[in-house]
Amino acid sequence: MKIKKPSLSFWQIFNMNVGFLGIQYSFGLQQTAINPIFLYLGAPEDMLPILNIAGPVTGLLVQPIIGAMSDKTWSNKWGRRKPYFLIGALLGSLCLFAFPYSPVLWFAVGLLWILDAGNNMAMEPYRAFVGDKLPEKQLSLGFQMQSLFVGAGILLANGSIVLFQYWFGGDATEEAGVIPQWLYYSFFIGAFLSLVTILWSVIKTPEIPPSVEELKEINTIKALPISKKMAKPFSEITAAIKDMPKFMWKIGAVYLFQWYALFIYWQFTTPLFKLTMGYSTSEAASQAAKMSLTYNIVTMVVALALVPLTLKFGGKKIYAISLVGTAISLFCIPYISDPLLVLLPMILFGIGWAAMMGIPYTMVSKIVPQNRRGVYMGILNMMIVIPMFIQTLTFGPIYKYILGSDAINAILFAGAFFAISAFLATRLNETAKNK
Repeated sequence: MKIKKPSLSFWQIFNMNVGFLGIQYSFGLQQTAINPIFLYLGAPEDMLPILNIAGPVTGLLVQPIIGAMSDKTWSNKWGRRKPYFLIGALLGSLCLFAFPYSPVLWFAVGLLWILDAGNNMAMEPYRAFVGDKLPEKQLSLGFQMQSLFVGAGILLANGSIVLFQYWFGGDATEEAGVIPQWLYYSFFIGAFLSLVTILWSVIKTPEIPPSVEELKEINTIKALPISKKMAKPFSEITAAIKDMPKFMWKIGAVYLFQWYALFIYWQFTTPLFKLTMGYSTSEAASQAAKMSLTYNIVTMVVALALVPLTLKFGGKKIYAISLVGTAISLFCIPYISDPLLVLLPMILFGIGWAAMMGIPYTMVSKIVPQNRRGVYMGILNMMIVIPMFIQTLTFGPIYKYILGSDAINAILFAGAFFAISAFLATRLNETAKNK
């Protein structure tokens, strides 16, 4: 029996999404600060893709499994989704605190693996949590509110990098193998926010208890022997993929090009500005942080404005147009050498990022069954991490042997992939649920 969900107030939806601030602050540091740390510790540029393989691998393994487990979890005290994103937030917090103390490259890479595992453990149960709570008419607002906090978290992360470098970085010469001390403070703030914001949402937002049928199934699984209980998430994932709506396969095609391109952008903005502006690694990292700062300000401003636009014109059109804008922004960036003017394309990038972080989740949440929302959100994330995984394995050789180890060519390559993803987004049929 389908549970009738009450409409929530604006502030209830706001409080429910606050935890994304901490998760996305951590993600913002991964976008902007992790690759410079690898460079500080001696990593060559063509190794950056493979050093980032932790994100795709942990996402591919952790998110669908945890999502499936959270579908079949219920505790009167802890709820269904909350135990998973609480543990994930604690892991992420500990890693963020330790990261700037990395003495050598392999230590930093190892911490990235644990950090990604924690963030992935939190992410999909949290997205399913939002879908669990909201009636269909409020899903767009719920996921675009999530997009707002995505922008806010990354904005704070990159803003802190820019400010701390300005306050404490000075013009000190970079020392090989040493992470600048001004970078420590951003990670300490992230360690605090990762845990505190999740706790805020946990305390402020009660979960909806499962139906009688769901509770019966959960209790049946609890009674299984440990071996069968451990195998259950894998069988759930297999069955869900077998029954997956055609719409999700089409989203997967869009994501293949979209997320491959995004990973290139995040990895190669620092090398790009070293090339186009003659910056040191610290200066280039700061400029990359300013770029991220700019597009996430735009994301915060436009995230909720996309709600009435998607209701009026449909998610497919707004999503596709936003991806076109993102492609245009990447085609422009390599040819702008002024550190202020290069921020202008980030307006289009920010609109695209707001759409990417909200519209697909709204679409998918409407078409998947309530009792499998966690596993399908995990599968949707598999569609994010598979292209990232492919990128980490393939783009290093592409960059070195085809693109001539030229960061300008890398960003243009990413722009072309965004253009392809925009075309594929026009093929999404929002009315085709299980066909």
